[in-house]
Amino acid sequence: MINKLKLFYKKIYQKINYETQKTLVLNGKLLSELNSKKNISTLDEVEFQVFSQRGEDGVIQYLINKIDIPNKIFVEFGVETYTESNTRFLLINNNWSGLVIDGSKDNINFIKSDYIYWKYDITAVESFITKDNINKIISEYTKIVDIGILSVDIDGNDYWIWKEIDCIKPRIVICEYNSAFGKDKKVTVPYKEDFVRRNEHFSDLYFGASLAAFCELAEEKGYDFIGTTSAGVNAYFVRKDLSSPFKKFKSQEGFNQSDNRDSRDEKGNLTFLRHDQRLNLIKEKLVYDLEINQNISIKESYNL
Repeated sequence: MINKLKLFYKKIYQKINYETQKTLVLNGKLLSELNSKKNISTLDEVEFQVFSQRGEDGVIQYLINKIDIPNKIFVEFGVETYTESNTRFLLINNNWSGLVIDGSKDNINFIKSDYIYWKYDITAVESFITKDNINKIISEYTKIVDIGILSVDIDGNDYWIWKEIDCIKPRIVICEYNSAFGKDKKVTVPYKEDFVRRNEHFSDLYFGASLAAFCELAEEKGYDFIGTTSAGVNAYFVRKDLSSPFKKFKSQEGFNQSDNRDSRDEKGNLTFLRHDQRLNLIKEKLVYDLEINQNISIKESYNL
């Protein structure tokens, strides 16, 4: 069912004509210019969506207009077909260069057959990302350490992969967090080399790390947490030597719960669970608690 839906959306995307995409990009450009003049309290004030999932295009444009980025390079992984992504608008609107990585051969072939692959400076690599290969993949693409943006979204070992990356020092890092884990607990799924979200629990709710876990890791790596998108999907971090233009947050202050209702039953059907109903469904699964440095069941950690 899922593969059929993906194929359907791929076909729909391919039917969108080039002129329509140019109009979308132009609208995004105009919004970006307007947002650059704003003084904001939270990132949701500058959200807009061209190719991103939940307003990330607007946030990214705002950030790059506030800090100097000499090496306009991005790395994004977990991009699927790259039709909906954090960096596609950046590639087209701002002429950045970038590396995108996905574990599906079909997805990478789709990207390479898209007009963006000859029209813009993008490299697509097929690879299932692990702690052992991520630095090698990035290093084979670029030897520049001080790149612009790293976007992490693999629905699994996200925390562990960012922790492992040491070949680049991006000015901006974007991570998808699992808001079902709440705003206080510093937890992540335990590292498993072959982690696939759908295989680990039928609900699709067991993946990634809490916002607090990412904020602690960011501090260790020299980044400030500057907020999340209003839909409760992505968190944004800026390197401390560049973060002065932005308001800083603690995880509890900058937390937004996810609006997504993409939970599934054992047959793969959507069940549309609300945010506060999710954790109980995966309570028997383990998380790695960064405060006690060990694996513990969600049931025990959250007193469920």
